[in-house]
Amino acid sequence: MEKHIGDTIDEVSISSGSSTDSLRLRTKLPQMELNRIASKPIVFSWRPSQFPEETPENVSSQCTLFDVPQDKSKIITHEPTLPPDTWLLGGTLGCRNASLVFKSSALANCTPQSIQEKPGYKLHITYKVLQAETKLLSKLLECHGIVEVPPNSMDFNLLWTGSHPKPGALRAMAPHQRVNHFPRSYELTRKDRLYKNIERLQHAKGYKHFNFIPQTFVMPTEYGELCTTHHRIKGPWIVKPVASSRGRGIFIVETPNQVPLEEPVVVAKYIAKPLLVAGHKCDLRLYVAVTSFDPLLVYIYEEGLVRFATVKYDSSHKQLWNPCMHLCNYSINKYHSDYVKSDDPSAENVGHKWTLSALLRHLKAEGKNTALLMSQVEDLVIKAILASANSVISACKMFVPNPCNCFELYGFDILIDSNLKPWLLEVNLSPSLGCDSPLDVRLKSAMLADLLTLVGLPAVDPVLRPSTNSLTSASIKSNSTKLKLGHCRRVHSADGLSSTLPRKSSSVNGDRLSSSFLNLSPEETRVLKMAKGQFERRGGFVRIFPAVDSWTKYTQYLDPATGIPITGNNNTFNSYNLSGAHNYNLLLYTHFFPDVPVHVKPHDRTNFKFHSLDRKRDLSLDSGTTLARQDRYERMLSQGHRSALIPKKIPKESRGVELRKQILEMLRNGKKMTQCETRRTFSHYLGCVLRRISAGPDQEDQMEIVLKFLQKASSYLRTPYTVKVAPSQNLDNKDRAAVVAKQLNDFLYLYNRETDLFVDKTEKPSQIPSKLYAEFLENARECDLEEILIHQTTQTVPTHGGKTGFQGVLKCIPNVPKQYGLKPPFHKTSVKSKGVKVSSLS
Repeated sequence: MEKHIGDTIDEVSISSGSSTDSLRLRTKLPQMELNRIASKPIVFSWRPSQFPEETPENVSSQCTLFDVPQDKSKIITHEPTLPPDTWLLGGTLGCRNASLVFKSSALANCTPQSIQEKPGYKLHITYKVLQAETKLLSKLLECHGIVEVPPNSMDFNLLWTGSHPKPGALRAMAPHQRVNHFPRSYELTRKDRLYKNIERLQHAKGYKHFNFIPQTFVMPTEYGELCTTHHRIKGPWIVKPVASSRGRGIFIVETPNQVPLEEPVVVAKYIAKPLLVAGHKCDLRLYVAVTSFDPLLVYIYEEGLVRFATVKYDSSHKQLWNPCMHLCNYSINKYHSDYVKSDDPSAENVGHKWTLSALLRHLKAEGKNTALLMSQVEDLVIKAILASANSVISACKMFVPNPCNCFELYGFDILIDSNLKPWLLEVNLSPSLGCDSPLDVRLKSAMLADLLTLVGLPAVDPVLRPSTNSLTSASIKSNSTKLKLGHCRRVHSADGLSSTLPRKSSSVNGDRLSSSFLNLSPEETRVLKMAKGQFERRGGFVRIFPAVDSWTKYTQYLDPATGIPITGNNNTFNSYNLSGAHNYNLLLYTHFFPDVPVHVKPHDRTNFKFHSLDRKRDLSLDSGTTLARQDRYERMLSQGHRSALIPKKIPKESRGVELRKQILEMLRNGKKMTQCETRRTFSHYLGCVLRRISAGPDQEDQMEIVLKFLQKASSYLRTPYTVKVAPSQNLDNKDRAAVVAKQLNDFLYLYNRETDLFVDKTEKPSQIPSKLYAEFLENARECDLEEILIHQTTQTVPTHGGKTGFQGVLKCIPNVPKQYGLKPPFHKTSVKSKGVKVSSLS
């Protein structure tokens, strides 16, 4: 239901329909007044105290883990809401300014007929995926008529990659193409670079302005400084690899002599007093979109995830070796037998994964200042991006031919301490879009659809575009023309620019562009239209930069001539051509907020009434209504797909047995398994072992076998693999099983990624048919996989009912021929450097 500026409804009750939720309104307004407001959109001023007690809104059948009631008065839809049949913005089909609209509701109505009606299908829009797990993205794009093309194809509209794009690939991009990374984004997402960039601004602008990241040291170069600091302020310390994700390689130490020095890691001060909810530690995963670095445009998605540790927190630090108590990563805790996963997509505070809005409502009910908390979170996000932006802008000038080619979705991990202060833990380059629960599907489908709409994917047929060569030469000519025009462009001062622009009265629509573009260059006009268009397509994203107070708060971190974020050096802006300098950040600010003065320095308290955090933010700016801006983070998301992406297939035991016998007969008759099939069989088998350990933590013998396997696991991988810390013997069986399962899962992640490199391009007559084998893997039991692996390694079949077990399978593996084996088909050098070192902190 749409909600816009309008009248107030006295009472609201919610009833549950058979397929979708519906709202039933009850009001005491006169009939004439009802007729008047029925003809136009209205806004609801929600009054939770007036909700009827019998409201049945989709009550979960599961127990709420931390017993926090869900406030149904906070349900909203995105602002602004588009008509249901709108799939294009900015023009009709064929218009060069038109961009595609994406909706999560398309997942619920994905039929051949609905797909063919989408503009993406009619225009042959395509996407390409490189080194990324994109089940949700692929399903969403396919429901909008967008087709995937091979990795070597250049006829694509969207490139989604899990790694940094190469400079050559960026230079070849056409104006209508988009890629989900900026060059040098590692300045923000590598843990060592992130801290060093923030530390530089701490020294240049004052520690108090950037006191949102724990004190960190980069090993091994800063080991001496770590020891000195440890003598002043004792540990514990948390150790993280500089470029890892999914909680891989993280552990906690009490003293510096427990820190490994043979490879680069960061060692950060452990936040000893975190915020606890019912005794459990938690952290936040926020989704931050950056659509441009010059000018800087930053958005936070209004809904995020809250991840809880499975084991209750012990403040005595007697169990530092228990990752299920101190680490909140889902990839670690999901293997704990006590982990609670909700099956209801509408239950936002059930189990060990909540939504951000559920946590904020819980804190607000306890009397906490959630508006201040989210204001500090916004400040943290902006300053972290400002600290790294200069390098990204330089790379964009060198490698990106068109201003809108790149965008970025960052995953900010934030910890809140007991004083309600947010701390930045890390920033993820490609935040997980995996959907292990209905809540994941709902939130991430809505967020991803809004992201693609925000970016503005041009409605351009990739096949009918000009050739790459002509585009490249055209962009070179265009850049040279811009440089020539740049020498003639006037650098606007804060006073000069604001005085040349027409003023208008303040209103809730204060972000509209000025009606006069006579004083602007074509490039400045393009920047303004681009920023305004994104704001109108923002959906569930909240724009936090620029905002009404951003110039006052952050101008001291921007170069006065170019508006580009500084790096901490006073002469940073000298690297840019000042004769053709522009200040797009100032340009956007003076157009979007013409009534806000920008000529006063933010640190001059004597001349300016409001200062930085003391100044009141215009909370109506982003929502376009009288609703407070921070309230958007507290309201339940009504969008998102509420069903599983792919129905879970139930293995058919009889079919698995039949296929196993058929495959064994083929092997006896001389058929061969490819290396890819062998590795996938081994991967499926290890998956069965993993599930067995995490489901039944009493299997101590199996855990020991897995640990011995992991000690030699580097021989199965090309990628260097280590197990830094073996789970302590002091751990409870449940906790120990979760740690072992997590370590096995880390190995499987790398093993499966390398298996994808062994793709069999052609199917030979001597091989087992690939479709038949794929069906076998879908229905095979652990014992079926075991028989196939043993036959592949020993060319014998165990007697009926004689289960060999994981240890028996491992003994057979060294005998497997290399051409069909489980290990990389080459001789590994320097095995010692890639071997596994297992130590214990118990």
